[in-house]
Amino acid sequence: IVMEAVKNYGDTLKHADESLKKDKTIVMEAVKSSGSSIRYASNKLKNDRLVVLEAVKNSGFALKHADESLKKDKMIVLEAVKENGIHLEYADESLKKDKTIVLAAVKNAGYALEHADESLKKDKEIVLAAVKNFGTSLIHADENLKKDKEIVLAAVKQDTYAMNMADGRLINDKDFRDYLYDLDS
Repeated sequence: IVMEAVKNYGDTLKHADESLKKDKTIVMEAVKSSGSSIRYASNKLKNDRLVVLEAVKNSGFALKHADESLKKDKMIVLEAVKENGIHLEYADESLKKDKTIVLAAVKNAGYALEHADESLKKDKEIVLAAVKNFGTSLIHADENLKKDKEIVLAAVKQDTYAMNMADGRLINDKDFRDYLYDLDS
């Protein structure tokens, strides 16, 4: 009965007996159905690489409930941010400095730039990918990139409100404003 319940709705694991929350087969079925149901699994299974990998493939949010050691696992974190980039928030700090991880995150959800290491907020490739996905993520970019016409243009193309996050001198640059106006026409 429990197996069928978790196959159909993984979060029913919440109501299962504690012994079943330690059963890898049951928990695997639960996370296949609902990755976030890992929060109800035993601590031992929150530290099981295969269980966590399956969970984050289904829901990147599952990374929040994984054992701390697995938040340092590049493959697990990459799967989580591919599912939804915002879950970069739950990765170990060391992976928030990893360009491959952060690039995957911001391509999926530009606003994930907020959770990237400061060093990557200065990286033009990262910031460009972020603003192309979510223009107002410009707010999290390094100040020097807020002056970069290519970055600001990409951000404004995605969301005109991003212009408010650009460096003031760029906002006051008549030629740049005219260029943006011409694009919009």
